[in-house]
Amino acid sequence: MKALIVDDEARVRKAVRLLVDWDAHQIDEILEAGNGNEAIQLIRKEKPALVVMDMMMESGNGIELMTWVDEFAGNTKFIVVSGHNDFDFVRQTVRHGGIDYILKPIEADMINNAVSKAVAAWRSEEEERSHRQLQSLRLNEIKPIYGEKLLSALIDDKVNAEASLRRLIGDGIIPQTAKTSRLILVQTDSGNNPLLKRFGGDSELLYYAIVNICNEFLQQQNNGIAFRYWGGPPEIAIILWDARESVVELISRINQGIYRTLQFRMHFGISTLGQFPGQLPAQRTEASEALLRRNLLRHEDYCHFAPAAEEGSLPAGSQVRGSADAEAPLNFADVQDDWRTAVISGTPEAMSAAAQHWTHELSRRGAVTPQMLNSWKADALLFRSRLVREALGNQADSVLAELEQEDLQQPSPLPSGYSFSLFAWRDWSFTLMQRLAQMLSARQIKERNPMTEIIKYIEQNYPSDLSLQEVAGKFYVSREYISRKFKQEYGINFSDYIVNVRIEKAKLLMQNPNLKLVQISEMVGFHDVKYFSKVFKKQVGCSPKDYRVQVSP
Repeated sequence: MKALIVDDEARVRKAVRLLVDWDAHQIDEILEAGNGNEAIQLIRKEKPALVVMDMMMESGNGIELMTWVDEFAGNTKFIVVSGHNDFDFVRQTVRHGGIDYILKPIEADMINNAVSKAVAAWRSEEEERSHRQLQSLRLNEIKPIYGEKLLSALIDDKVNAEASLRRLIGDGIIPQTAKTSRLILVQTDSGNNPLLKRFGGDSELLYYAIVNICNEFLQQQNNGIAFRYWGGPPEIAIILWDARESVVELISRINQGIYRTLQFRMHFGISTLGQFPGQLPAQRTEASEALLRRNLLRHEDYCHFAPAAEEGSLPAGSQVRGSADAEAPLNFADVQDDWRTAVISGTPEAMSAAAQHWTHELSRRGAVTPQMLNSWKADALLFRSRLVREALGNQADSVLAELEQEDLQQPSPLPSGYSFSLFAWRDWSFTLMQRLAQMLSARQIKERNPMTEIIKYIEQNYPSDLSLQEVAGKFYVSREYISRKFKQEYGINFSDYIVNVRIEKAKLLMQNPNLKLVQISEMVGFHDVKYFSKVFKKQVGCSPKDYRVQVSP
């Protein structure tokens, strides 16, 4: 079991290490982080069971870290150690599932008791998750694929919809009394690697588990059915025909069941109430658009209604939430000049500042939706394409193809499933600018004639063992390019040019009577004086000794 200590003061991290009896709690690996951002990277990589964290840190404070842990690493337990006796901090700790809030100076008994509770809770939940996962997979054998396709046909196959409904009623899957319904879409994410890992990378098994969990709750009242929708991208749909409780309450119970089993919460797009089954196609569009327009900054909202959703479907005091009450959305044009300046400068600081500024503006506006992010990503890639074409002209296509190939290897910042992270969006935008700057810089070096710089480099480094491969790598050109240019411009090959430089330098050194031939040979890059004499005679027409006599005063 692993534990992570997060505090911007090294002495506090050391104190926690010494005060906790790690062996007694069967914790065999202790990691450390100096701030919240560093902690997030370690949690992603190492997946510790326990985090002991400070509340106030210069980079990535405790509340941000708690929010991230609760959203993205819900099975990790955390304890807050703080020098601030602030009720709001305590409330935030409880709200995000913290085990304890301990005031500095730290007492050994208090922190060991807190660690003991955290470890016990983590082990208990691990056992429960394993049990529920096995139970969920064994319960409620998935309906045959033909049943899912019959249900899907009600939505997207007008020709066979009536026959499919008769079959579903005859099989007892849908009651004959169903006259009105809602369609609900459960947003899944086939790219969620931590969750997929539990299912051996099998996304179909993951969908099967989610469908079974949903049906456990729906079958209790026989008020709906969940199924894998086969009419488009991977989706899980729920047809709800007899809502005896509010839709929000039902979905909250389903989501809690999903969280207990999978440690993830899903987002649900909910249509208006309509005639069954005739309105199902339009209801699916409504539910899909509700998911696209959900406010990603409201992390605790999981029910997303179509704009025309009836108020009667919501519990008292609730309202349909959208982004209309937020500040006007940010356009990419608002930050485009910042990005251009950052990329052209090529400095990591400028690109990091541009990425951070954009992220800050997104969060400040109060609303970020998947629809907006899709638009912003498309605008960012269009900006990249324009900048490459402006800089490289005819060479742009090959560079863009290379960049697009790299895009496929990068994690997407778009919230295709369960959650959204401003950190991920900031990192994506920084990486996009950084790779663009690197590519433009490298290509521009290739496009200009580097021979002047290569000659200068040889003049400065002729005594060393220069190789064609070394020089080619230094100036981002091919070996063939250098060989061809030396033949064209000097009429000799690369190695002969270096020999000529060395011999000319040797001639100058020979005018100094205090230098021996052995010394001169070493100084111009020949480590064997006999070989130096041989090459010198071949180049000059006489031996070094004879030449020295000729130039002596």
